[in-house]
Amino acid sequence: MSGMNLALFDLDHTLIPFDSGMAWTQFLVSMGALPADAEARYLESCQRYVAGTLDIHAIHRAGMAALAGIPALLRAQWAREFESRMAARLPSTMIALVRRHQNAGDLCVIVTATSRLIAEPFARLFGMDHLLATEAATADGSPQGAPTGEIAGLPCYREHKVTRVRQWLAESQPQRSGGLAAFAESWFYSDSANDLPLLEAVSNPVAVRPDARLRAHAQREGWPVID
Repeated sequence: MSGMNLALFDLDHTLIPFDSGMAWTQFLVSMGALPADAEARYLESCQRYVAGTLDIHAIHRAGMAALAGIPALLRAQWAREFESRMAARLPSTMIALVRRHQNAGDLCVIVTATSRLIAEPFARLFGMDHLLATEAATADGSPQGAPTGEIAGLPCYREHKVTRVRQWLAESQPQRSGGLAAFAESWFYSDSANDLPLLEAVSNPVAVRPDARLRAHAQREGWPVID
């Protein structure tokens, strides 16, 4: 175990060159689960989120709204159908990057603000066993329960990503009591300045198609940039 390193990956606009929540919304529209104007409403929510006038709780509610009355079996069926549709949209460059880390024996984890239900199909497609995502609160408290639209625990974004990674390491890698510092090498790949807390916590931060603020920061710090 002593030689194992840690590779963390953001999902939206990092591992995939699009927004998984938008892809999910488009999928639900195609299944007749959402009205045709849902896509435009979701896009407006994203723009307000980026502008800082809408918080992650509102975005989560928007992503989960259609699922409240849907039986668990049908939700699972939709997730599998969504996965099969997304398979062709994975960039070969990022599949190769993940494989390189896996072949080196690194512990690979997706760390995303996206809801687990939407992110899980991508984790399976990339062949990653470990996913830290925003968890949906459910009516009966079980993972299979109907989503209430609220978030259970800390949303997996900004500084909370660091907390969630540390908590997960403490639970899943108890032999590494030092958390991130217990790994000789650690990477985090992200497109967003929102992820600066976790980028600054690893030994190898990498900016992927970064937003303007992250690009400027990466250039200042001499971090590698993947376009």
